[in-house]
This record gives sequence, structure tokens and C-alpha cells, in this order.
Amino acid sequence: MGVGGYIAPRHLKAIKDTENNLIAALDRFDSVGVIDSYFPDSDFFVEFERFDRHIEKLKRRKNIQLDYVSICTPNYLHDSHIRMALRRGASAICEKPLVLNPWNIDALEEIEKESEGSVNTILQLRLHPSIIALKEKVDKGPNDKIYDFDLTYLTSRGNWYHASWKGDVSKSGGIATNIGVHFYDMLSWVFGEVKENRVHLLTEDSASGYLEFEKARVRWFLSINYENIPEDVKLQGKRTYRSITIDGEEIEFSTGFTELHTRSYEGILKGGGFGLTDAKTSIQIVHDIRNAEISTLQNDYHPFVKKIS
Repeated sequence: MGVGGYIAPRHLKAIKDTENNLIAALDRFDSVGVIDSYFPDSDFFVEFERFDRHIEKLKRRKNIQLDYVSICTPNYLHDSHIRMALRRGASAICEKPLVLNPWNIDALEEIEKESEGSVNTILQLRLHPSIIALKEKVDKGPNDKIYDFDLTYLTSRGNWYHASWKGDVSKSGGIATNIGVHFYDMLSWVFGEVKENRVHLLTEDSASGYLEFEKARVRWFLSINYENIPEDVKLQGKRTYRSITIDGEEIEFSTGFTELHTRSYEGILKGGGFGLTDAKTSIQIVHDIRNAEISTLQNDYHPFVKKIS
């Protein structure tokens, strides 16, 4: 579902790489020729009602039971489409953010218990070699050690972003949810329970704040505004800048992303995917950021904030 979206090709590749078959696909837009590179025989629909009816007919007339529904639709539709998958007796594989609000997870947990299928989400940073190494370092380090961590992620987007559903906070959850939720999941996975969550900046294209975990003090900055890209990076012709430092030391994080969706699918198919409980903390974090009052700048702000302020 959502086969015309930006992230869908990674799911198509993962389905093919794990030697599975795409029975049917849905998107309200019909520019989906990418399917031909993976599953040219897949049935395709632009209306949910016809897609849903087709799934029903496959079950009743051909005894073809759906195993999984891969969900790459806009964020605000994830909850509904996960429920559809569970109603069909299938398991859901849903892109991040799993849902927009923490109480949506509570409701899905009840439905999952009553269903044959399960809910899985893509938290691919937990599978990244550099992040796995970082978690091992923290787990093996002193129990009382508190790390100083800086996260900077700038990924420029054009004017189309604000005209699309991504620019509508009610549909996307806003900037922190759109491009940051997997980072917050990674941070909580590595450093433990959230102790404090303060927001210093929150606009339609940038967000920044301070998160304190059991084992880390985190200053973070996210933006889709090209103007916030460092000048030396602009001179290289780049529109993206990513930096992660721990105690002042840079973590190599520029490679290793290409196969993470396939690895995610492999884990799910073996029964070891990431589910509702795994997603809870990051969904709570982005919900709190979205609804936070802006804090005054003290000694805990990301240095990029001053450039905007």
C-alpha cells in the first residue's frame, strides 16, 4: 500500500530479495512503473475499495491468503491500514512512524491480541553496523557513564514538501516525526529511558532540542531548509548534511544503509521483527516534541540553533 511513494522501492526490493511475491499493490497515483522492475505481474489499484475487494476475491475464489501487507502510505493513514491488514488475517509491515500518537499504539495492541497477524515496523537504524557497535560500546561501558551526544541531520527539500501531505502537521506529525523518528528510536535503544525532553526550536522546516536519557545528554537539530546547510558542504554541491558525535568523537554514518530494509524483512519473516512495544518510546518522544512549549536557551542547546535565532 503506497507503492508510488518515495520509500516503496526499498520495500519492493526487500520483498524480491527475500524471494517473496507481491500479489497486489495500491496507490492513488498511477505513476508506478517501478513495479515492472520487481513484480510486473502484480495487480494494481488506485482505489482502496477495489484493492480491498480484490484481496477478498483472491481468498474466496482462489484460496490465496494474504500473509503480509507492506504499508508505505502517508503517516496519518498507517493506523487505519495496519487495522486493515489485521482484519484480513495478515501481518503488517509498516514504515516509520508506525503511528502519530502513543494512544494509537495502545489501541493496536488490543487489536493485535485478537488477530492472527502481528504488527511490524521498520526501525532500520537498529540494524546499522555503526549503531550496533555504539550500543555494544555503551552496554559494556561503566554503568554510571553519561555520554554527551550531538545529532545533526539536514536533508534539504524543495517547495513541493510544504504543498504535500508532509507539510501538513495533522497528516505527517511535523518535521521531527517526518525525518527524526528513527533517530529518536535509535537514541532510546542505545541510551535507555527518556528522562527529559526540551524543545528549543520548532518551525515548519526546522526543529531542535535537548533529550536526556539514562546514559546520554543529547543535543539534536533537524532541518529540511537548504539555508541551514554548512557553507563548506554547500560548496561541495551537497544538499544533505549528517553528523553524529559522542563525547566529541564523530561516528562514521555515511554508508551502510542500502540493504537495511532487506535485513528488516529477513528479521520479520523469521519472527524477529520490531513490533508495537519497540516503537512506543520514539512515538512518545515525537508526540511530546510536537506539543511542547518552546524552552529558553540555556547551556543545553545545539549550536545550530543560534545560527537561526
